[in-house]
Amino acid sequence: MTRAIIATEIGGPEVLQLAEAPELVPGPGELLIETAAIGVNFIETYQRSGAYSVPLPFTPGGEGAGHVRALGAGVTGFAVGDLVTTAEAQATYADRFVVEAARAVAVPTGISAETAAALPLQGLTAHYLATSAATPEPGDTVLVHAGAGGVGLLLTQILTARGVHVLTTASTPEKQELSRAAGAVAVFDYSGFVEQVWDHTAGVGAAVVYDGVGKDTFDDSLRSLRVRGELVLFGAASGPVPPFDLQRLNSGGSLSVTRPSLGHFVRGPEERGWRYGELFDLIAAGALDLRIGASFPLAEAAAAHAALESRQTTGKVILLP
Repeated sequence: MTRAIIATEIGGPEVLQLAEAPELVPGPGELLIETAAIGVNFIETYQRSGAYSVPLPFTPGGEGAGHVRALGAGVTGFAVGDLVTTAEAQATYADRFVVEAARAVAVPTGISAETAAALPLQGLTAHYLATSAATPEPGDTVLVHAGAGGVGLLLTQILTARGVHVLTTASTPEKQELSRAAGAVAVFDYSGFVEQVWDHTAGVGAAVVYDGVGKDTFDDSLRSLRVRGELVLFGAASGPVPPFDLQRLNSGGSLSVTRPSLGHFVRGPEERGWRYGELFDLIAAGALDLRIGASFPLAEAAAAHAALESRQTTGKVILLP
């Protein structure tokens, strides 16, 4: 019997119920995975609540790690028993899920299933933000909002390993300490962070601001940038940014704004493999520590969503079948 979290209606966390699900068979080019751990992400709360439209009944989840149990026709490069991970599957809140083999990667020996499930979405996001969406140079100073969040902690570590000076924002003393432990050279409250960035950079401003908060921080993020600085808007935790006058980029110092998305930075096996490979290497070298802030049994997916939506979690939330 396969078990899965199934929502038959849109609503609060309570609509997530554990139920029996049909057995899965991998199609051509697919892998059948026996789930070992599942990553929980904000997008699933948006889907569950109706902010993003999904067909019902609905099993959430795009991220997970587990062992290969069957290979579909034409699949090469994997064997039954391999531990794999992905951020590009569907319906991973389940004992088993299927994924295109091209969108999964084998996990090196020494990395646990829990770490492998916590890595893909936030790790790949942090990697493309640090290496592709903007390209801060060693010695540059950048600002990362929500420095104690899952992406914030990883992004801080990756940038620090590249010689970049990272400033962050965080909302509580506990979160600020976590951000410092990840390598932030200074951590600010959200109130008044513009002045603190300018003071810390001796009036130069930040080379890049990484903003996953959106509406509440966008204006001040622009104000924190140096001449020809870059604002990377990669989320909207506080709501979408309203339309704004592009002339502000000129008056602010020939600034740039980009709104990237992960799917545009894993466009094929070579790029996907490069990003995963660098992340695995950082973990093996001890330069990247994935913080799993909370884990819940699969049956308690509703509690996991409630914890995530409370904004009280740090690091990654995972489910364990």
